[in-house]
Formats: sequence, structure tokens, C-alpha cells
Amino acid sequence: MSNEEYTGPMAAESREGRLVTTFVTLADTIVASYDVVELLQKLVEACADILDASEAGILLAEPDGELSVVASTSERGSLVEMLQGEGPCGEAFDTGAVIDIANIEAVADKWPEFAGDAAAQGFRSVTVIPMTLRDTVIGTLNLFRAQAGALGELDLAAARGLADVATIGILHERTLRESALAREQLQHALDSRVVIEQAKGVIAQVNDVDMDRAFTLLRQYSRSNNLAIRDVAARIVNRELRL
Repeated sequence: MSNEEYTGPMAAESREGRLVTTFVTLADTIVASYDVVELLQKLVEACADILDASEAGILLAEPDGELSVVASTSERGSLVEMLQGEGPCGEAFDTGAVIDIANIEAVADKWPEFAGDAAAQGFRSVTVIPMTLRDTVIGTLNLFRAQAGALGELDLAAARGLADVATIGILHERTLRESALAREQLQHALDSRVVIEQAKGVIAQVNDVDMDRAFTLLRQYSRSNNLAIRDVAARIVNRELRL
């Protein structure tokens, strides 16, 4: 299918422009000093915007093989649990294959809990892109949509490209020469997430809000002050900052 024939979401010039800008921004970030979690957070937000996803999230494998959420567009506990539970996210990680489900109801027999949770949150389709380094899968990029239908050829290509950027950002070219550095980068991302979870709890308690709202406040402060979200979270946990 040629670009001229394509009429899906990625055909719009404004969206193509945003995609190019996203790739340039992420590439510039990677060649400079950057925080892995901050990079992944920017990436999932860009995916949700450009690919018309209701929610997007990235899972990384911990040393014991368990998948953990390191970046997401929402911090709803139900979304996090669905990402980490049995379903297409885990299968894509295990098999290394892209899973593009046009209608989640169609997989209710295979993954009843996942399908029920997805329906309860208003999701009708999902695409999961494995994040791979050569033959090793380190995580997945997960896109949930409110409308039924497959992602589309060009959108899927864009999603794969963004997943590759995420992989490169985590491991970087230096990790190809030193496996210890790869483990360090992965552990840094996971450790950063622990600090963010702690900060969400503090914000939620102090402001009497739920965890999703707490994350929104945390993200808004980091953006408006041009600070890494992990640094803001650490200051909150250490009681150096109150939102």
C-alpha cells in the first residue's frame, strides 16, 4: 500500500509532522544527557497523541522475569493491573510477536479477565509491540484504543519505530559493549519507578486525591518546571517539596 493510497489516521499531514517532531525530539534526547524514565514517559504520551490511543504504557522485565510498568499515560490501578496481568501484553513479551487485536471481545474466551477489565475501562482494541534487542525481548509498548479496528499499516510501522526508540533509549549503544551497563540501565528505570510510586502515595495522602490525580499533579509540576519526573518525585519523598 502506498502512502498516497492510505487514508488512515497517519495520513493527516499534521499528524505526520507531529510524528517527525517526536522522533527528532527523542533522538536529540538520546544523544544528550537524559533520564530513562523521563524519555519513556514522553514516548508513551506521544504514542497516545499521534496514534489515537486512549492509553499507552511501557512494560519492562525485571531480573526475575516479572513485567513492571515503567511509564504510562494513566496511573489508574485498574490499567496497571491489566498491563501486568495475563493477556496480550504478556504474550507479546513471551513470543516476541506483535499482537494487534481489532476487537477485544473476540479474545474473551482466551483471556476472560483481560477482556472484562478492558471492556470496563472502555477499551475495544489493543496493540502490543515487543521491545527487542536482537533476539532478546526487554519489554513491550502497549496501545489501548476506545474504537474497534486494527491499528493500520502505517500506524503500526510508526509504533514499531517508537518502540525501537524506547529500546535504544534504555540500552543505548554503550550497553551493546557492556552487559553490566544494560542491567544497570534497566534497574535504574525500575528503581526510578519505585520513587515515583512513593511520591504518588505522598501526594495522594496530602491532597486527599486518588493515585491517578496524584500522578497528574506530579507530571504537571515536572513539565511546568522543566524537571525530570524522577527528580521531582525524589524531592517529594524526601519532604523537600510539597504539591
